[in-house]
Order: sequence, then structure tokens, then C-alpha cells
Amino acid sequence: MMIAIPLVPMDQRKQDQAGRLDDARPTDRDKGDLALTDTVKGPDNVELTSDPLADARLAAIVESSFDAIISKDLNSVIQTWNPAATRLFGYTAEEAVGRSITMLIPPNLHDEETEIISRIKRGERVESVETIRCRKDGSPVHISITVSPIRDRMGVIVGASKVARDISTSKESERRIRLLLREINHRVKNQFAVINSIIRETAKATADPKAFETTLRNRILALARSHDLLVSSEWSGASLAELIQHQLEPYGHEEQVKLSGEPVLLRPNAVQNLGMAFHELGTNSAKYGALSGENGQVSVSWTVERDDAGEEMFALSWDEAVPDLQTEPSQTTQRRGFGSVVLLRVAPQSLGGSATMERADGRVTWRLRTPLLSVLDTQDDNEHPVPPHA
Repeated sequence: MMIAIPLVPMDQRKQDQAGRLDDARPTDRDKGDLALTDTVKGPDNVELTSDPLADARLAAIVESSFDAIISKDLNSVIQTWNPAATRLFGYTAEEAVGRSITMLIPPNLHDEETEIISRIKRGERVESVETIRCRKDGSPVHISITVSPIRDRMGVIVGASKVARDISTSKESERRIRLLLREINHRVKNQFAVINSIIRETAKATADPKAFETTLRNRILALARSHDLLVSSEWSGASLAELIQHQLEPYGHEEQVKLSGEPVLLRPNAVQNLGMAFHELGTNSAKYGALSGENGQVSVSWTVERDDAGEEMFALSWDEAVPDLQTEPSQTTQRRGFGSVVLLRVAPQSLGGSATMERADGRVTWRLRTPLLSVLDTQDDNEHPVPPHA
């Protein structure tokens, strides 16, 4: 960094025996009485003042600034370079001073410097321009720059001072927000498609308006419960055990439900589709099965096994034991209609697997078998629930 050297007024400089002026300070300074300001004559004999203390303060501010502060002449040659500029761009002051500022500018943005210098020569200030510059290692960096004219003591513009701030973090945040908004838009549209299918299929099998309203509301609330789990995890997935507990919570009888299996973190796609399946199973059980009384038992278990080709498969079983299993009334065909679609088509197909449903001898058993990678949470979060179709 350049250090300002206080000027010594001509009339206070000493002469040697030959009459030459030297750089010695005046007599009062030799005695320890240091003057705080120096003066020179400007245009029209106006006295200009230099304050060494103010210059030192300014130098300290520049030196300790977290923003890169660079000065350059009107030919775009770097004159000063503070430590923050080294941290931002990777060049030391020795490497940067004396070189063109264009070493930091991508070739396709060189016209920016031409425009900046033109504005500086006109005495204009360049306010907060967001742009891209290059580090020493060639990597791009997003910065916000402010450029102001530098004038000499006569008021003549001799260069420019640039303050540059790294905005890479904010730019990355903006990118993530845009990505999130697109993802939310996709998910909302998908949820609308699921709800539309639920309405259509429920209406097909429900003649009574009151029954239609109740069934539809419960199915949408089941979607909402799965959605709440995903929101709480920032859409990273949800525990299988937690999903089952959330979906069966409205029916009570928690002591009659037994879960067995290693902890599994489901993908968002699996959370939404299995959530729909557990809702249908839970509703059916609360009306006709194990959760309709005090004597039934629901056992949900899951495990990982390998198929004949060596692929890891996820196997899940819902098993109800009901001493006096009731037969579903014929008028409740919506349970067999929409419920069967969800359990035997929507859930297994969305996970790339297959499912079976059995009712016999006081038991109700639903089995799902699907590739493990379609269930486990991964970095790929681009899958979405498959709308049910009859």
C-alpha cells in the first residue's frame, strides 16, 4: 500500500551553505514540536492542507478493511492493493501493483473496464455493480464493486478507487432459492394431481355426500401428515417408524400396534406414497379390523433381503390379527376400490415394486417388496408421488 508522505512547505525548508534546499524539518520540529498539518498553494494561490494524522487513519482503515480496496490510474494500472484484495483474488500486493486491472476481468467482460474508466474521467461514481472477476487460480468470483474518482490536491482526476466485496455466498443462496421455488412448484402441482385423483376415485364409489366429504377430508389430512414430516426434515426424508405412527395416530389403540425393523430413512417419494398406503390400511383396520376393538393386533415389520440376482430388496409386511374379523359390507365398495388402487398399484408402482393383499382366517396381510434404493433416502430427490388412477 502507498503511504502518504506529508509535504514540507518551501518557505520552511533549510538551505545548505551552497544555497541548496534540503529536506530537514523546521527548527520548531527539531525541538519536538510536531505540526499536525502541512500546507501547499493550490490554484489561485488557495492554501491546501495535508493532515498526517488523518492520512494515517485512512491508511489503517484501508489496511484492516474486510473489503478489497484497490486504486488504479486512468490507464487501469493498479497502484495500491490492500490485504483484503489478496484474500479475495489470491494475488499479493507485489504481484498486483503495476499490472493492469484487466488481469482480474474475464475476457468477455473487458468492456466493463472501458466503461468504468470513461465514467471516472467524467467525474462520475460507479455505484454497486454486481459482476464476475477471476482469482489467481482462474476460478470465477461474484463481486459487488463501487468505483470512485481519485483527485490530486489540485482537484484533477488522476485515477480510481475500487471497493470490491465477495457476494458468492449470497449468489449461491439466490441460486438455491430459485431451485427450491422450482421444486416447490413441481411438488405443489403434483399434490394437486394426487388430490384431484383422490376426489375422482372417492366420488366414483361414494353416493352419500356426507360420506364423500368425510372420506375425502381424511385422505387429504393423511397427505398433510406426510407433508408435515417432510417439511420438518427440509424434504430430506422421514423415518419409516415415525411415518407409520403419524398415519395411525388418529385411530388410537397405539398399544395394539407393534413395529419391528431396523431404522429406515425413507425418500420423500416413499414417504408420500407409503403414507397414503398406511392411511388406507389404518382406516380399514379402524372400521373393520384390529383397531376397531380391544382384541386385535397390528404388526408392521420390514427387512432387507436379496433377490435371485443379488439386488437388495426392501420387504415390508402389515399383518393384522383379528379374532372376530368382520366382513366389509357391500356398500363400502369405496374401501375396496380406492384402497385397493393405492395398496396394490399406486404405492408399489411408485417404488418400482409389487404388493399383495390377503384376507383369511381372521387375518389381513399386506406385503410390499421393492428395490431398496427406491425406499432409502438418497441425494436424488427428484421423484414424486404417482397420482392414483383406477
